[in-house]
Amino acid sequence: MENNISKIKPEIVWKNFYALTQIPRPSKKEGKAIEFVKEFGEKLGLETIVDHVGNVIIKKPATKGMENRKGVILQGHVDMVPQKNADKVHDFEKDPIEAYVDGDWVTANGTTLGADNGIGVAAAMAVLEATDIEHGPVEALFTMDEETGMTGANELKAGVLDGDILMNLDSEDEGELYIGCAGGINTSATFDFTYEAAPEGFTAFNVSVTGLKGGHSGLDIPLKRGNANLIMNRLLINANEHYGLLLHEINGGSLRNAIPRESFATVAVPAKEVDAFKALAVETEDYYKQIITDDPNLKISIEAANMPSQFIDAKTFDNMLNAIHFCPNGVIKWMKDMPEVVETSTNLAIVKSENKQVKVLMLQRSSVEESKEELCNKLKENFEKYGAKVEFSGDYPGWEPNTNSDILNTMKEVYNNKYGKIPEVKVIHAGLECGILGATYPNWDMISFGPTIRFPHSPDEKINIETVGKFWDYLVETLKNIPVKS
Repeated sequence: MENNISKIKPEIVWKNFYALTQIPRPSKKEGKAIEFVKEFGEKLGLETIVDHVGNVIIKKPATKGMENRKGVILQGHVDMVPQKNADKVHDFEKDPIEAYVDGDWVTANGTTLGADNGIGVAAAMAVLEATDIEHGPVEALFTMDEETGMTGANELKAGVLDGDILMNLDSEDEGELYIGCAGGINTSATFDFTYEAAPEGFTAFNVSVTGLKGGHSGLDIPLKRGNANLIMNRLLINANEHYGLLLHEINGGSLRNAIPRESFATVAVPAKEVDAFKALAVETEDYYKQIITDDPNLKISIEAANMPSQFIDAKTFDNMLNAIHFCPNGVIKWMKDMPEVVETSTNLAIVKSENKQVKVLMLQRSSVEESKEELCNKLKENFEKYGAKVEFSGDYPGWEPNTNSDILNTMKEVYNNKYGKIPEVKVIHAGLECGILGATYPNWDMISFGPTIRFPHSPDEKINIETVGKFWDYLVETLKNIPVKS
């Protein structure tokens, strides 16, 4: 296993990315990464600011002869999504990422890699320290907590940055330029329950749904992948309907912005129905393997367990099963003008029982505000029908495309001159920070681009080595060709 990724070319980018992999930085726990970037700027002798929430701003003057160019803000987020395989021992708050080269890609051993958005941060750092590239005034904006709340973007104050152009370095397909993104909102449904005593004549089992790929709840939502919470719910609701079932606890999914890969439950079934329950698990697995063709490694396991002394009351359990069964999930609408792009979606991300409550946590995305509101109303109506309390939080706006953008036209020309073709111009079904940042700095001309990353937000995350080189060369050439100030 080759793990010396700091020596990959361009080294000025990869050495910074490798350094980031050695710093624990899960969302809301990225303090060490913030300090690392701050010290990086200070060691270069550049003006370095850390704001009240932990965003880091580093300012670098223009190189000689480029002082009349528009100011550019290079932006990325320092936090990463902490996801690992069930059999991987890893503490995201303490352990470094075990990154290694796998053919044409860099990936990680059993965990997310953090290329989302570590590679963007690394590229911005490379620009700050480079002494052999031409550029106008440059500011690097490193935001915190993008993945779980966009806290850094939301808390950024007006007047701190001076530039005119925002280059968000957080897209995941080389050769594509993004000029718009979806907004999003969190939905939480809570069922309060009481415990009931275990009856006679039941046998307990631990049920697990594993082997799914998961992935980004925006970018990967149109793929034919399984949702572990829905698969678990189908098994439990069918068993409950046919011969009665008891639920002691359930724990499925871990992050709102990741398609749930695993779900675990402890249940009890009538002793005479044990064989039927096991057969139903096999039948459920076979059914989903036929319809989720991108997830061939799905596994539903039934293992004997010690009988718990108490179970979630039957009424709440039944309500939970029905609410999840009728809950919309996945792609809800496609964009009319760009039918290959998702307009509106929802991810049934987490189902978890604790402290006498079952919580169902979801994330809705849409590039159309009215569609987002309509979807939220449907979810609220569905869960309230079954007795849950529904709350919304973390609402953030989308980014409206500007097809006449100066930086878009510049970057299309630069790419065509360099690579002999026009890059694709797209809108992304993910919550880039541009929508929030643009509301605070409405004068900014914004664009997003990056190298090719696959399966972000999952342990299969990987980044293509060749495209990192192209991304870096493209960034350097674009900085050289930034328009002059009007």
